[in-house]
Amino acid sequence: MGHRTYLVEDNALIRENLEGTLEELAGARVVGFSETEDDGVRWLHKHPNAWDLAIVDLFLKEGSGLGVASACQQRLPHQKLVMLTNYATRDIRARCASLGVDAVFDKSNEIEDLMDFCVKCRLAMPAPTSLSQSGDS
Repeated sequence: MGHRTYLVEDNALIRENLEGTLEELAGARVVGFSETEDDGVRWLHKHPNAWDLAIVDLFLKEGSGLGVASACQQRLPHQKLVMLTNYATRDIRARCASLGVDAVFDKSNEIEDLMDFCVKCRLAMPAPTSLSQSGDS
């Protein structure tokens, strides 16, 4: 089972391509998506134990990826949030870093770097623990 990835991306074509690429190349399992800041924040907060990685677009149908990042600063230690944008300027990278974003990737030329990041996240995930014991007491 791959790490659970949630997408906040308003472009359906990009979202579908990203989902396929994540599953094939990074071993990720996309658990859902939203197209707006409010919907993304609502889902991520309502399901705090259902995601390991959130990939967020900077410019959304309504709101911004920066709002999602700001709302998710208190996430669990293993949870990663990355920004995926066509505007990965120095200023945007600095603003994202100030909000606790783990990485920023340019949609046009850093998709391979995003996949590498996702693989590293998956490999760094703690192994699931078994809730049952052997019963040999």
